[in-house]
Amino acid sequence: MSEARATTHFGDTTVALEDKQGLVNEVFDAVSPRYDLMNDLMSLGVHRLWKDAMVSRLAPPRSGGRPFRVLDLAGGTGDIAERIHNHSHGFAKVTVADISPEMLAEGAKRAKSWRFGAGTEFITANAEDLPFDTDTFDAVTIAFGIRNVPRIEKALSEAFRVLTSGGRLLVLEFSKPDVPVVDTFYEQFCDRIIPPLGAMVMGDDAPYRYLVESIRRFPGPAAFCQLINEAGFSRVTHTALSANIAALHSGWKI
Repeated sequence: MSEARATTHFGDTTVALEDKQGLVNEVFDAVSPRYDLMNDLMSLGVHRLWKDAMVSRLAPPRSGGRPFRVLDLAGGTGDIAERIHNHSHGFAKVTVADISPEMLAEGAKRAKSWRFGAGTEFITANAEDLPFDTDTFDAVTIAFGIRNVPRIEKALSEAFRVLTSGGRLLVLEFSKPDVPVVDTFYEQFCDRIIPPLGAMVMGDDAPYRYLVESIRRFPGPAAFCQLINEAGFSRVTHTALSANIAALHSGWKI
């Protein structure tokens, strides 16, 4: 008698655990050409402020004995990497890792026009099994990508492993609004506006129905902070952004 296969959720659909990554890849390969445009439309541009807040919290230095090394996970199009380079005036060295070659190709193309960031690495990598040595990076960032990882615990453990002692993890992710009226509006916006926008801009609403479903499935801030703690991080905190539509999570490797 064969053993039952482990399952997980792909949006609201139950799938075999080993199948989820391939399904996620298909979503992001499909949306890569207009990924940032759709982010602007879906968040009314506010995602830019959230990402600015994350990089400001990171506060990458502008000088020092050696470059400040950052790994940006699920950072395909490079918008976080560009912000880090600009904030550090080019002192930081950013490695962008993503499971989607198409997203990375889009980021590498855009990087050619950045003011800073020459030598930025774009590497195809699985967040659950990073191809980097232990104690390599001073910081690991991930914006709106952790909820798409099949085994979140493994990705957090890998982030901990590749960080140097004293290094920091910053995770920006959607959360659950906790302000009356805002929560109702947000639910309606997600259900009635985002999928049709995807159909209009991309010609297919399926990827954006998945994204809405994945947001709802993601653990709340307290539960996610517990996962970060269990991965070995210390001084774990989260900051609600825009009525808790998004949350910025922080942890240190001490």
